[in-house]
Amino acid sequence: MRYDLQIIASWIEPGSRVLDLGCGAGDLLKFLITHKQVTGSGIEHDEDKVAECIAKGLSVLQGDINDEVLDYPDSTFDYVILSQTLQQVYEPDTLIRSMMRIGKRGIVSFPNFSHWGIRLQLLLSGYAPISRQLPYEWYDTPNIRVITIKDFRKFTHGVGFTILKEVAINTQSENRFGKVIKFLPNLRATYGIFLIGNGN
Repeated sequence: MRYDLQIIASWIEPGSRVLDLGCGAGDLLKFLITHKQVTGSGIEHDEDKVAECIAKGLSVLQGDINDEVLDYPDSTFDYVILSQTLQQVYEPDTLIRSMMRIGKRGIVSFPNFSHWGIRLQLLLSGYAPISRQLPYEWYDTPNIRVITIKDFRKFTHGVGFTILKEVAINTQSENRFGKVIKFLPNLRATYGIFLIGNGN
């Protein structure tokens, strides 16, 4: 399992109710159900990935996460997870508010667009950066948002949510290994992961 997903899994209490938004092929859900006995479900837009999830015995709904979250009552879940998907969402503030309405806690992770390699590439080349975490040209990227660790901290405080845990990591998108970055994380980390709660 990817390094960032290992960290997310470590934050989930055993026996919790979990919803994974943009769950992909269901690796995290499968791990949580098997090793932490959670009651887990997911929402995924890609039909092929939904089929993979169903083949693994997972309860996953095919659809748009922005629309599907509206159908859940308040506080249905203990954790709602949005892993490496925030940068692809049209209305991220609306989605995060919905997450925090239906879940007691939210976990959000995303590529850090403020990593020094991205900054340097833009400075020296003048072209939109391409990296192992963001391997797309500007015209075919699914990423429509530029988010940094500092941006997300500012947003969270501005809308009145509490950051319960925060980890900056250095890893590649599919790597099982990585390291936690404590010194200058906004400059040196490739991903940020946040556990957020309601209220200050």
